[in-house]
Amino acid sequence: MRARSFGATGISVPVIGQGTWRMDETGRAAAIAALRAGIDAGMTHIDTAEMYDDAESIVAEAIAGLREEVFLVSKVVPGNATRRGVVRACEASLRRLKTDRLDSYLLHWPGHHPLEETIAGFEDLRRDGKILSWGLSNFDVEDLDAALRIAGPYRIACNQVIYHLGERAIEHAVLPWCARNGVALVGYSPFGSGEFPDPSSAGGRVLAGIAEAHGTTPYGVALAFLTRLDNTFTIPKTVRASRALENAAAADIRLNAAEIALIDAHFPRGPRPRTLPML
Repeated sequence: MRARSFGATGISVPVIGQGTWRMDETGRAAAIAALRAGIDAGMTHIDTAEMYDDAESIVAEAIAGLREEVFLVSKVVPGNATRRGVVRACEASLRRLKTDRLDSYLLHWPGHHPLEETIAGFEDLRRDGKILSWGLSNFDVEDLDAALRIAGPYRIACNQVIYHLGERAIEHAVLPWCARNGVALVGYSPFGSGEFPDPSSAGGRVLAGIAEAHGTTPYGVALAFLTRLDNTFTIPKTVRASRALENAAAADIRLNAAEIALIDAHFPRGPRPRTLPML
């Protein structure tokens, strides 16, 4: 599994990991089997959150006996993001995940509590060894600038944002900001949350042609495109072990310049939106 440094943490993390949003809505056994298949295939970056209902307990079961192999991430909702609230929320996540620490802990989206309070809570957790790093999610450039002013350089491990072929808004400003400041860019919903290009569409045919050349699927081509830049990661979710193996194999796909240009032409990033898209 191809890996790269997770922002300024210096930790080598697989470019393709595993998301868990809505994973608890399907059969528990299948979800656990898919996570374990992904881990076995090298997708050891596991992302979850306190608001994902039962996902943390599913992850706990999936990583039992494998904790040292996993780069484990969870997220706090903004309503809990006071200095003390961050600590309480993290400790609750640790109990559900049956672990003593998180590799990274994120603020799920900007909220109404002062960011100074949230970051102070993160630093308390980091000092006590309950988290090894912290980051952000769904932050646009202005919010990232504010976090950087408070925390100082090389404290923000990552920014997790929506990023798929049909939603490339982060390429305008957020992705370059992260690259300049040593922050990992983690793309969620890389298959568009049910809106993956139709095989009969012009873009779908382009993906199919590139996939055939690489011995993969259109989904694999999408993952390769979304992780083509040095600071990018992606966290597809699946509850099928066979799909987990396909996702992991995409890390070895290297698209050439002509293929990237073709994908870019059929899935343009479009104009910069006024607000950062998010789910």
